[in-house]
Amino acid sequence: MAQLGFIGLGIMGAPMAKHLQDAGHKLFICDRKTPPQELIDGQATCCTSPKEVAKRADIIFIMVPDTPDVGAVLFGENGAAEGLSKGKIVVDMSSISPIETKEYAKKVKALGCEYLDAPVSGGEVGAKAASLTIMVGGSQSAFDDVRPFFELMGKNITLVGDTGAGQTCKVANQIIVALTIEAVGEALLFASKAGADPAKVRAALMGGFASSRILEVHGERMVKRNFEPGFRIALHQKDLNLALQSARSLGVALPNTATCQELFNTCAANGGAAWDHSGLVRALELMSNHTVA
Repeated sequence: MAQLGFIGLGIMGAPMAKHLQDAGHKLFICDRKTPPQELIDGQATCCTSPKEVAKRADIIFIMVPDTPDVGAVLFGENGAAEGLSKGKIVVDMSSISPIETKEYAKKVKALGCEYLDAPVSGGEVGAKAASLTIMVGGSQSAFDDVRPFFELMGKNITLVGDTGAGQTCKVANQIIVALTIEAVGEALLFASKAGADPAKVRAALMGGFASSRILEVHGERMVKRNFEPGFRIALHQKDLNLALQSARSLGVALPNTATCQELFNTCAANGGAAWDHSGLVRALELMSNHTVA
């Protein structure tokens, strides 16, 4: 039984932590809100701060929304860094800036600890099913130590490279996801406006070369008008901001990423920041004065 810490118990973090608990490991948990009752019922220890989590756990997982949140968890008042001791491992599974990740890792390593950046893809569905894709940056030795715990939360687990490589991979993932959602939205909008049944068009496309997980899951959301968040537009906006900022510093052009960001901005301006990111189709619908249905 390992002594594991988990900080950040939202839509993604809670089921991920539960898989660790169900495997028989001791959990020390901390969240801004009251932790989920099922974790408490499973004998997780509620801690008052990230510092306390880091003192009591050997491996500390972090799953919070954005770069500043990770910074606060690690280095804020009563942050995890204050509770770390030599030999412990910090695993940040949030999706944040690759540049800041390298700075955070440098500070943690200076304390004699290891640091892995290990963002995930798969959304709430993947978190609940323990089928997440996990993209890891860091040392081989730390990865080998943590891999058994990754395997309780995900299926496709890859050490991409050194510190920051996991976050870079996640930004690339989010570019592909956003552009594919936009393509599916355009296709279903076109089909619907042309008089075809978008549900049947989607079913037909699922058997061809255009088939994808996004067509399967998000295409269904668009047809059924289910935009309750599995992954909120506001979070995808954050990820595309990271992509565009990094691209600017690298001198790389990402024109279609910028277009998708503007479509997400349109959704947010119309009250949709908390919609699922498949709700991007609503921006296309507004532009076309037609609804996929």
